[in-house]
Amino acid sequence: MELRISGTVNDSIVDGPGIRYCVFVQGCPHKCEGCHNPNTHDFNGGRIVDTDDLLKEIKANPLLSGVTFSGGEPFCQAKALAFLGRQIKQENLDIITYTGYTFEELKEKSTDENGYMQLLEVSDFIVDGKFEKEKKSYLLKFKGSSNQRIIDCNKSLENVAIYEVEF
Repeated sequence: MELRISGTVNDSIVDGPGIRYCVFVQGCPHKCEGCHNPNTHDFNGGRIVDTDDLLKEIKANPLLSGVTFSGGEPFCQAKALAFLGRQIKQENLDIITYTGYTFEELKEKSTDENGYMQLLEVSDFIVDGKFEKEKKSYLLKFKGSSNQRIIDCNKSLENVAIYEVEF
């Protein structure tokens, strides 16, 4: 399956706990003021990669704690990321997905066609909400602005309530 990405990082320590492989998808409708990845906004930018090639790179790094999907907006390519995510889970790695949408929006707008629920189900955690420049803080761990939440997807999907966590 193909993905349009901006790039990858093989050993990030700033995109979630532990050492993480990060996939930065290309294309974002939010265009948040002050975004630290504005080069990922253009849906026609970046490059096309095969998810099999990404999985090979992920498997080649024995030090990884997990994989982070960031962007751009991962939910604009939810089906392909969910497909990759199911393979990543077989490697016993956790998945964190960053999104400008809220958890509630994703659940409400989820359809079989867009694959939102598939990506939520494969994600262990999401960091949700648009980046808000006026709420930016360097003291926040794995979040850019204080309005964003780190949500345990499994617990939140099972119990209907939203379970926020801190790492």
